[in-house]
Amino acid sequence: MTQPRVQLSRLRDIGFRDWDPIGILREGQPWKDHPAADEYDPYLLDLAGRLLGGAGDAEAADFLMWVESDHMGLGTAARTADRAAATVRAVRAYLDDLPTASGTSAAGR
Repeated sequence: MTQPRVQLSRLRDIGFRDWDPIGILREGQPWKDHPAADEYDPYLLDLAGRLLGGAGDAEAADFLMWVESDHMGLGTAARTADRAAATVRAVRAYLDDLPTASGTSAAGR
């Protein structure tokens, strides 16, 4: 089965809006002109791959929480789980609407 084509810009939209564990952007600031616009790319692409590969929402949120608390060394904040869950929901919704090479949406596989 062919995977849908993921737009990194859409993942960045979601990542900076819902996750942004380092707090790179001020509220309402666009990521497009920010020098650290690519800061979360590896994690967001990994998340998308996990979701496309069949990971559940809880497993995917655990991944983002691990990235933030352990990999980035930021520990766990009061909203860590909420931000991770919101990010997973938004990325899943985005992925589910993507057309695959066969013309069907990823959700309709």
